[in-house]
Amino acid sequence: MQSAISSRPQRAFGRGRLETKMLDGKTRLATFFQEGCAKIRMPQSFDGRMEAVLINSSGGLTGGDRLSWAFGASAGSHLTLTTQACEKIYKASSDTAEVTTHIEVGADAVVHWLPQESILFDQASLSRKLEVDLHETSEFLAVEAILLGRKAMGESVNSGMVRDRWRIRRAGKLIHAEELALSGPVQDISAEKAVLDGHVAFATLLYVGSKAESHLATVRSVMDAQNGQGLAGTSLWNDKLIARFMSSDGFRLRKLLIPVISALRAGASVPKVWTL
Repeated sequence: MQSAISSRPQRAFGRGRLETKMLDGKTRLATFFQEGCAKIRMPQSFDGRMEAVLINSSGGLTGGDRLSWAFGASAGSHLTLTTQACEKIYKASSDTAEVTTHIEVGADAVVHWLPQESILFDQASLSRKLEVDLHETSEFLAVEAILLGRKAMGESVNSGMVRDRWRIRRAGKLIHAEELALSGPVQDISAEKAVLDGHVAFATLLYVGSKAESHLATVRSVMDAQNGQGLAGTSLWNDKLIARFMSSDGFRLRKLLIPVISALRAGASVPKVWTL
């Protein structure tokens, strides 16, 4: 009797790891590893800093896919991390797409975590975790943005699930923790005034470093100048600056975000791969 052959959908899997070191006053590569659909490319740099572009070669994520990233910046090094494109989270027939990122930042080192937006399609299911361990003298900038469908394409997210978990530690002490969870009738939930008030593009920005207080006035003035693009607010506590944004579409969200990111990067713009 011939046994039945079970067919399971193919799932994407990827792991990437990159660590930096200082050599002759410049940030250099110390460790490099990539597996599966997780790819890392490093454009040529002329300022002694390093930029790494993360690529999901599977072209998007759906239920059951797994991506894992790990990065380390040694003492004094400067690393910017971004993605080649917006990550697309497609309809999940079963299970949940999972993305985990762990970042370690050494003494006097700087890491900018600047992935492009994640675009959720209707009935998508995504669970994402960001864990960061900072030295007490390091600097860290992070942005995570989510689009509930592509408004220009007439898309909307009626239902689905997205969870975003952040844990940021400094000198071993937890200094920032947050949990985002939208599940079930996403369109109805996001329409609530206390949630997104009908906006479909939103982002969280976090800066940790000794310059947080001096950056606050600049960031608020930049936000005020972009007031017509959406809504934004900031708060400051103990060398930690947090800004939250929401807008009617991804284009307007970027017009809010990019000037703020530039202000926190000492005038440097976002990575070139962000260019529309």
